[in-house]
Amino acid sequence: MTMTLTVPSRTDETRLRGLPVVVIGAGPVGLAAAAQLLERGIDALVLEAGDSAGAAVQRWGRTRLFSPWEYLIDDAAARLLDATGWESPRASALPTGRELVDDYLAPLAGTPELAARIRYGTRVTAVSRQGMDRTRSTGRAATPFLLRTLQGAEHGELLARAVIDASGTYATPNPLASSGLDLPGDEDFRDLVTHALPDVLGADRTRFAGRHTVVVGAGHSAANTLLELAALAEQEPGTTITWAIRGANPVRVFGSDTDELAERGKLGGRVHDLVRTGRISIIDAFETDRLQRDGDRVRLVGRRGGAHARIAADVVVNATGFRPDLGMLREVRTALDDIVEAPRLLAPLIDPNLHSCGTVTPHGVVELTHPEPNFYIAGMKSYGRAPTFLLLTGYEQVRSIADELAGNHAAARTVQLTLPATGVCSTDIGSASGDACCSAEPAAVPAAALLPVPGVIPITRPTKAATAEGGCCALAAPVEVVSASR
Repeated sequence: MTMTLTVPSRTDETRLRGLPVVVIGAGPVGLAAAAQLLERGIDALVLEAGDSAGAAVQRWGRTRLFSPWEYLIDDAAARLLDATGWESPRASALPTGRELVDDYLAPLAGTPELAARIRYGTRVTAVSRQGMDRTRSTGRAATPFLLRTLQGAEHGELLARAVIDASGTYATPNPLASSGLDLPGDEDFRDLVTHALPDVLGADRTRFAGRHTVVVGAGHSAANTLLELAALAEQEPGTTITWAIRGANPVRVFGSDTDELAERGKLGGRVHDLVRTGRISIIDAFETDRLQRDGDRVRLVGRRGGAHARIAADVVVNATGFRPDLGMLREVRTALDDIVEAPRLLAPLIDPNLHSCGTVTPHGVVELTHPEPNFYIAGMKSYGRAPTFLLLTGYEQVRSIADELAGNHAAARTVQLTLPATGVCSTDIGSASGDACCSAEPAAVPAAALLPVPGVIPITRPTKAATAEGGCCALAAPVEVVSASR
């Protein structure tokens, strides 16, 4: 292994001069950041761990977005593309992830302005200041950032005047365990547990056909997988589906007829119909503690309603969401919220404990500023562990950051952001109204799915929609759970 220093060390007072702004990640927001910077005459260098632009998007490329093209294209990026004769997709069309890459991200990355400024296969492993750890303050703002990289087997270092971390969260999913910790022996279950958004109807079909799958999670990734599994069940006899959620109800997934993104509302409505008609069985308020192997099957061992319970499955899909990789930022002075790990001033606007509306208060450089001068986290990673991120949010974030770095502070603080609302907010989640939850009872879990824990007395507990104990859309039939003690 070798270590290379890409940018020479500087020791004078103007050592930031001539250094680029480094953008981590060549996804939609990272490329938009580079386009915004170049438009203001600021040199940018994009470091991408994958082999191409939008590498993370390509991993779920067959999935259709619920946002139409009009919400997916950054203005500065469009201006770069227009100069090449690029033809913008129809504004109202809904692309798949693969089409987002092929029709937008790949052409954008291939523009003359960006092509020479993107380094693929380059993973950032650490960010610091040249010659300074996070404890040293004197002259910090005038000291270049030092980024340590890994390209193949070669370690490298480079310098930057500013850093925008738009590396996303897709590579760091939340663990299955409700505690947030990795499950004991997790690596022993890789053949039985999949990442979010497996290719159910394509490459992974044989893994799910004719088998019982438990999908864990209550977001749109879970919804897409549930719909694909339901389609597979129509084609392959014996394919059964259980949906396990930690919360009291899945109303955020079910959405609303008033959702301003029509396809997002339809996505939730289709899942809701499958639950009501019994094609998907649902277990609410289930907390996973560990996994247990049973031959070629797996059991999720945990608690439901205060009692021990287990769910048996052939395959488990971990759709519990994502979290930011903060390890590489250990030597950077960040101000992150203690709960969702988003920038501290942004967190109250997106914390799912406070609200789940799609409408987010306009925010930019002010909310994204950290104690570390000229360091920003943007895009999905800026949301930490919070859901509901839309690309429009990220595009306005990096537009504001670019103006700040260009010295146009007034423009940086003139932020406008109008997002399509979901029509479902926190005031709906605890509602006992049938309109907010289910108008018909969902199906019970297959008898083989929920298992008692040996050594304790099994009991049955019927559940009703939107009760404090069982939550909205809980199981209609009695569910076998177990008491905590004899």
